[in-house]
This record gives sequence, C-alpha cells and structure tokens, in this order.
Amino acid sequence: MGWTPLFLEMEDKKVLIVGSGEVGKRRTIRFLKAGANVVIVGNHVSNYLSDLGVAIKPVEEINNWIEWADIVITASADHELNQKVADLSGHKLVNRADHPNKGNLIVPSSFFIGDVQICIFTGGKSPLMSKELRKKIEKVISPENVMQLELQSFARNMLKERLDDQKKRRSILYNILEDPNIKKFLTNGKFEDAKDYVNRMIDFETI
Repeated sequence: MGWTPLFLEMEDKKVLIVGSGEVGKRRTIRFLKAGANVVIVGNHVSNYLSDLGVAIKPVEEINNWIEWADIVITASADHELNQKVADLSGHKLVNRADHPNKGNLIVPSSFFIGDVQICIFTGGKSPLMSKELRKKIEKVISPENVMQLELQSFARNMLKERLDDQKKRRSILYNILEDPNIKKFLTNGKFEDAKDYVNRMIDFETI
C-alpha cells in the first residue's frame, strides 16, 4: 500500500474508537483536541475522559456507531473484535491501532515545537525508535527557529499587502532569513526588536 502524509480538518467530524485502554485514551484526547466528536465502544472510560464529555457505548451497539462514524479506530485488546469492526467499516477511513498496515489511515506520533507540528511514521517497525527520533528532533529545532517562523509569517503577511511581485517577495523573505542582525536579535530573544527591524527593512524594499 502506498502511504502519503496528510492533515485532515477534524472540526465536527465523527470518530468511533473501539477500545478504552491506554491507546484508545490517547487517540480520544488527540481527536477531541482537534475538534472532533468522539464515541468510545468499550467497558469503561477514565474520569478524565468522562469529564470531557466522551460517550461510552456497549459493544452490542457497534454496528450503529460504525455507520455513524466518519473515522473508525480499532484499539481494543480483542483482536477478533478489531477485525470484525474493520470488516464492517467497509470503505470508511479505518485506523488499525493494533495493526497499522492493515488499515487505510495512519495516526502517526506527533508533537509540537511552538507552532510547528512534527509527525513521525516508522511504518510500524519501531515505536521505540519513533520516541528516540523525537528526542533528536527536539534537540535540533531551537527557540530561534520557532521565532524565525513567526517572523517569516509576520513579514510574509506584510509583503502580500504591499508587493504583488511574488519573486521579489520571496527574495526579501530569504534576505530576512539570512540577515545576521535578525539572527542576533533572535539568538538574544529580542523578537520585538527583530520585528521592528523587519518592518523597516520592508519599508525600504517596497518604497
């Protein structure tokens, strides 16, 4: 199967999670944070999930909730149940947390550094290496990188308002990225000073 990374808009999407253990809990929290409506089929949910308003349904109602769902996630310890749910789901998006490559949707390990979201997918070969790679990435991406991202967004929005020439906009953004004065500001945590500098720089370039 040919996998490719995608981001899905999850606001008000309907997600069925089969299994209320640790994996099901993590998936539930993740999709709730993304704005989805989540229903769990399982024996119980933690007090934390109950407080978030997550509904838990009995296995006997599984057919109805599969029909309701936009996305189905199998995370139960009962492998026969997981397979049954996957079979009943037909052409729906199915994440097989028990056997990722048997589904048609992967939910990769992901984390944020500032506003940068980073996902790691090892093809199910090694969850342990996924954690190790995360540690390495977190060490490489610095606070200055995150501030540069915000600065590029600030500059890009200004340039779109003032300059129609896309090639020139790109050239100015590259100059901002490489400017030693800006790098010094960001290294010293002086983000507002960097913004003022960029503002003057764009004023000069767009006269």
